Amino acid sequence: MSNLTPIVLVLEDEREIRGFVVNALQAEGWQVFEADTVRQGLVEAGTRRPDLIIADLGLPDGDGIDFIRGVRTWSGVPIIVLSARTQEAAKVQALDAGADDYITKPFGTAELLARTRANLRRLRAGRTLPDALFRFGDVEVDQAARVVRKAGQEVHLTPIEYRLLGVLIGQAGRVLTHPFLLRECWGPSHSQSTHYLRVYMGNLRHKLEDDPAQPRHILTEIGVGYRLVVD
Repeated sequence: MSNLTPIVLVLEDEREIRGFVVNALQAEGWQVFEADTVRQGLVEAGTRRPDLIIADLGLPDGDGIDFIRGVRTWSGVPIIVLSARTQEAAKVQALDAGADDYITKPFGTAELLARTRANLRRLRAGRTLPDALFRFGDVEVDQAARVVRKAGQEVHLTPIEYRLLGVLIGQAGRVLTHPFLLRECWGPSHSQSTHYLRVYMGNLRHKLEDDPAQPRHILTEIGVGYRLVVD
């Protein structure tokens, strides 16, 4: 990926929304390509090799879920879904199919650009050698020594809390569904035990956030899962 000009593919069949997204991205200096069908989107993704894809789900020749699955057969490019589907099941289906993030219509420019920047940062981080030190806010995680510090003071995490934090760090910026986090931390037999997740996420926030009631980094995606935001 060019340090100066990321390439973004926008797959959206509503002309006004597509124009709004394209203009916002181009104003940031990014190179943008457009498509309005699943078929054209797959062709553009294969030929343009974008650094990020923004895709609608309701398309005239098929479902955006099929597009996501098609891209995931050959590429790990970050995919942000734009959709009017607000149901929890639709969001989980898209994320489990391989999407990295989900924005519900209507949406604002600020949210779109913030999520785009976050996913591009994650892409850049994944293309560099992993750093044993991971930081967000005033929290520092020494992954080699398995030590966590906040404002320079060591914070004790239980093994489960540390494992959960590690999964969030490994997918920083990406929305992680409840079943995914439960499988990663507790195993497949606990994939529906969302109460475990709420308890441990609450513990992490109390230990790592300045204001656990209004977290800046460990964010809830309502009805879907959680996301670690690094700033």
